[in-house]
Amino acid sequence: MRTNRQEANGTQRTPLSRDRVLRAAVALADAIGIDALSMRRLAQELDVVPMALYKHVANKEELLDGMVDAVVGEVDPPAAGPDWQPVVRGRILSARRVLLRHPWAARVIESRTAPTPAVLAYLDSMAGTFREGGLSADLTHHVMHAMGSRLLGFSQELFDTSGPSGPPDPALAAHYPHIAELAATAAHDEASTVSGGGGGGGGGCDDQFEFEFALDLLLDGFEGLRRRGWTSAR
Repeated sequence: MRTNRQEANGTQRTPLSRDRVLRAAVALADAIGIDALSMRRLAQELDVVPMALYKHVANKEELLDGMVDAVVGEVDPPAAGPDWQPVVRGRILSARRVLLRHPWAARVIESRTAPTPAVLAYLDSMAGTFREGGLSADLTHHVMHAMGSRLLGFSQELFDTSGPSGPPDPALAAHYPHIAELAATAAHDEASTVSGGGGGGGGGCDDQFEFEFALDLLLDGFEGLRRRGWTSAR
């Protein structure tokens, strides 16, 4: 049944669906942040009563699961090519670009108690790329562990490097000279990118460079192990 406003405007409300709910939730989280997202706020955005959402997502946790799947669904499919390394590298960097569009997503992915269907499908596809590239099932198992969250385009850094740049604190330098030396020589990026700890603008290591540096080291190392016929069997 049309409302009086809809009759006056000659319009009809777009039917609510799970896909529409999830797309709206992703867009809202992008705009206001994941902490401000609530079922009530999402209902307001969709111009429906909150109870209408529960026909499509049972609760906030199911909403977050669906949002993760919607975001992971934006990652490019694997490219065709005879060499597994550029295929894997390209897809991981695609995932990273997706997370740059949705800065809240890495934290939500980490908060899930079990992989969502889209994450499982993505990881299965990545494992298949390793296997098709000639890595044994044994090596692929260890590669997936070594890559961890990097497979999804983000990594948990050991230190928060988002603080302002400048000379190291003299007290720090006195007690931890090597850490101070690294801090003084690190490159800095005014637009810090995706990392496990969140981050934002201001000083900090060049996250994209560090991510690609570690990714290339890992991929080159895995290829070296493949060529040597490495196995975990003792």
